[in-house]
Amino acid sequence: MTVVRGRFSLDTNILVYAVDRDGSERHWLSMELVGRAARRDCVLTVQALAEFFHATTRKGLLEPSEAGRFVRDWLEVFEVASADGAALAEAMAAVDEHRFSFWDAMLWATARQAGCSVLVSEDMQHGRRLGGVEFVNPFAPDGPSAIATMFDL
Repeated sequence: MTVVRGRFSLDTNILVYAVDRDGSERHWLSMELVGRAARRDCVLTVQALAEFFHATTRKGLLEPSEAGRFVRDWLEVFEVASADGAALAEAMAAVDEHRFSFWDAMLWATARQAGCSVLVSEDMQHGRRLGGVEFVNPFAPDGPSAIATMFDL
């Protein structure tokens, strides 16, 4: 697995905030982030897209048809990575060794396999680096500057 400088992935929460029309700062920042990501070396995971569909329809943010349209659009715009047995093994080890939640570990392992050097998420430890992948929380106090640096690579 070779990590590619400048390649990154977005966690489910960024995708959900991007469509949550509550007008919060997270919504606007996430919308901008997804828009910019579409023009960069961004890889989405099947897991993040599936979680997006489930979360937005379960919470009533979107009707299934609308959530499906977002997912289909993103499938066209972004490279998409799927987990395999090696990612599963790596995720289970990360749960044991690093105390990750299982689904966060799967997302990390799949993004790592896809060569991502950054995983943008509010759920991981901001600034931590694991296996060549740095976790960036765009909502942390220094998150916007970390994102700006990431896009300037």
